[in-house]
Amino acid sequence: MSFTERLELTEHGRWVPARLSPSTGQLLAKSGVVEARPDAFDPTHWEVRALAKVGAVQIAGVEVSITPKIPIRRLFFLLGYTADPTRGWRAEEDLVATGAHEGVVPAVAHVFERLADRALRQGLLQGYHAVEDALPVVRGRIRTAEQMRRHHGIPLPVEVGYDEFSTDIPENQLLLAGTERLLRLPGVPVPVRRRLLRLRTRLAEVSPLVPGHPLPRWQPNRLNTRYQAPCRFAELVLDSFSVEHRYGDVRIDGFLLDLAKVFEDFVCTALTQALRPYGGTCRTQARHHLDESGEILLKPDLLHYSDDGTPSAVADAKYKAQRPEGFPEADLYQMLAYCTALGLPAGHLIYARGNELQARHTVRGTGTVIYQHSLELDEEPSRILAAVERIAGCAAQDTDRSPV
Repeated sequence: MSFTERLELTEHGRWVPARLSPSTGQLLAKSGVVEARPDAFDPTHWEVRALAKVGAVQIAGVEVSITPKIPIRRLFFLLGYTADPTRGWRAEEDLVATGAHEGVVPAVAHVFERLADRALRQGLLQGYHAVEDALPVVRGRIRTAEQMRRHHGIPLPVEVGYDEFSTDIPENQLLLAGTERLLRLPGVPVPVRRRLLRLRTRLAEVSPLVPGHPLPRWQPNRLNTRYQAPCRFAELVLDSFSVEHRYGDVRIDGFLLDLAKVFEDFVCTALTQALRPYGGTCRTQARHHLDESGEILLKPDLLHYSDDGTPSAVADAKYKAQRPEGFPEADLYQMLAYCTALGLPAGHLIYARGNELQARHTVRGTGTVIYQHSLELDEEPSRILAAVERIAGCAAQDTDRSPV
């Protein structure tokens, strides 16, 4: 009997039949990446369905490829806008061109390589970086504490620290790390892999990042303008995606992207930008409590505060499977709890949906209004952002605020 070695799935799509050993099927079911259920009469007959994570992974020897329902270009718009709402990659369509690549992994590798190649056409960026070393001569400043600790009064070598002008700077280190990460992924097309190998060769003099250490810090400025898009994309690759995941005792190798998190981050970023004209400040995941004793924690996705520091609007992003018959009612109870605890007259639930369904509910006995909005992610970016601006206007209107 031959077992299934590869599964092609669609995010929140239909159940797909697969021949799996009982142990493999159980590992898939425990992975958190897909749902898997066995046949009641045949332990090798399983059905598998994807959840809200997309990408390409290997679980218990089975290659699982999950395609998002939204177009790849729209997915890159959400990621790019979240990384940089003022510039991003939305201003230049060619920066997010995915060519003929429809899968998440091929598209990510293609876009990153194109952005990095464009940045390096003028040569590797150089800059000053801090160096600590033991030398036979004094250079820069002597690290007295290290000299005493390591050499116990022996004059040479000298522990020194100095600034060196070279290509071994955070920007290039991020590009190298992003390149190395993508080269380890299965599913990268051969032509793209070749270009990534050439990119790695061009970055050969750059120090690799130490596994487990935080990413190097860099600041956008006039000198690194051409590097900003690929550096932000590299950070997305290194921060948002992981080559090695572990759910319980299930090890997963590959590239996964949680669309619920992508949507939540986009909504919070876009709504923060849209609320700027109304003054005040926005905070994500602000901690408040439902009860007087402070035992029941509330963390709405986005909370807008007035200039005096009091909450003025609350919103939660909900990326869920499409339900044309209506919105989930449990979300209403959650938002009512937010409004009650925060003393707000209204709250806003924002969904990723494939229709234009909107709703407005007034809670009996309280007058609290709960709005349910939907964003059509198949639309052009300008229309998506316009819809977010309308939501911001609605939220500001509830608190009698006008643009400043």
